[in-house]
Amino acid sequence: MAVSKAGDRYLRTLLVVGATAVVRHVKHKVHGPLIEWVRKLLLTKSARLTAVALANKMARIAWAVMARNTVYGHSAA
Repeated sequence: MAVSKAGDRYLRTLLVVGATAVVRHVKHKVHGPLIEWVRKLLLTKSARLTAVALANKMARIAWAVMARNTVYGHSAA
């Protein structure tokens, strides 16, 4: 899993830094589907690889939210 080198280098850096912060704090009593996904991935992958995978996932989520002009986590009613 990797974040593509296409596009804005600074944005990629911010995504990886943010994902690294999340990975460092998953040991705390924080719950949610994304956090559980990170915990599961950490069982088999290194923290660095997990952070890059999470950054990739966050970038895809951000793109989908912007492309669909919706709110993240908002259930369709």
